[in-house]
Amino acid sequence: MSNTELRHDWRREEVEALFALPMNDLLFRAHSVHRTHFNPNEVQVSRLLSIKTGACPEDCKYCPQSARYDTGLEKERLLEMEKVLTEARSAKAAGATRFCMGAAWRNPHERDMPYLKQMVQEVKSLGMETCMTLGMLSENQANELAEAGLDYYNHNLDTSPEYYGDIITTRTYQQRLDTLANVRAAGMKVCSGGIVGMGEQATDRAGLLQQLANMEQHPDSVPINMLVKVAGTPLDSLDDLDPLEFVRTIAVARIMMPLSRVRLSAGRESMTDELQAMCFFAGANSIFYGCKLLTTTNPEENDDMSLFRRLGLTPEQGKAATVEEEGAEIARAAAKAEAINNKAQGQFYDAGAL
Repeated sequence: MSNTELRHDWRREEVEALFALPMNDLLFRAHSVHRTHFNPNEVQVSRLLSIKTGACPEDCKYCPQSARYDTGLEKERLLEMEKVLTEARSAKAAGATRFCMGAAWRNPHERDMPYLKQMVQEVKSLGMETCMTLGMLSENQANELAEAGLDYYNHNLDTSPEYYGDIITTRTYQQRLDTLANVRAAGMKVCSGGIVGMGEQATDRAGLLQQLANMEQHPDSVPINMLVKVAGTPLDSLDDLDPLEFVRTIAVARIMMPLSRVRLSAGRESMTDELQAMCFFAGANSIFYGCKLLTTTNPEENDDMSLFRRLGLTPEQGKAATVEEEGAEIARAAAKAEAINNKAQGQFYDAGAL
């Protein structure tokens, strides 16, 4: 396969054969693909904020936000706008080009949609890309968020179709695929990946990547998460995944989805600098940074920037806008936000109540 070939017809045995390559051969191939399509010394940086924490009705066995598990997590209402914007401004000042907002829902309530759309518009007015993860989306909800200007929507597949039922029973695999189809049809970019280290087999890691790479259009961002074990969840006592298996997953994702951003996501707090360096070489070129990912810890910005300097990496810069373009965008966003506010006055701060 050439470094420029895009495929959507991967067979499971082909993917498993990639995983089985000698590590040096796999890394060489993955890095060659990566270098063909990206600056190998740039990393896209995003910040993730939980805008509504806890009390989720789903039973995802890895998640401390599930109402079914006692993890000591305090339930929170939907964040007020100014708190969200304060966090977004801080993220931009620290070098983030994309601001991601996550809510612990099975799916958004219709009463919350005006507030969520205003949130998108306000964050975009700061000159940042926007991303949300809110659970399942209907076709209409996806269209509403797209019209508000949402750039990315995150909805992970989590694992292979075969292992999925061992991790989640309250939402089907097809429902996840349907949400991704609604997002793509609405014109938003897809962010979708999974979690490794949940007790799955190597063939399940291959199955996850096969599902992602065989989509009609590859996800624009592919977050690869290492399970963060949280006391009180059903997976809190699992053995750790061999770190080299994690590197293999990053490398195979890069080979199969050569134009996608592969995000080194949850679990970085426990990764050594050497392991992260291998992941960047294997094709990871996006990270979340900041002290927390929704509810789990993450390396501090200063730690990340120190590692970047040691590796000779630089944060990817967003598209520069002229003063006129920036001013016009802010004016448009402000006008839209005012219109939504007038239409839905009184809903915002009680929206999404537990």
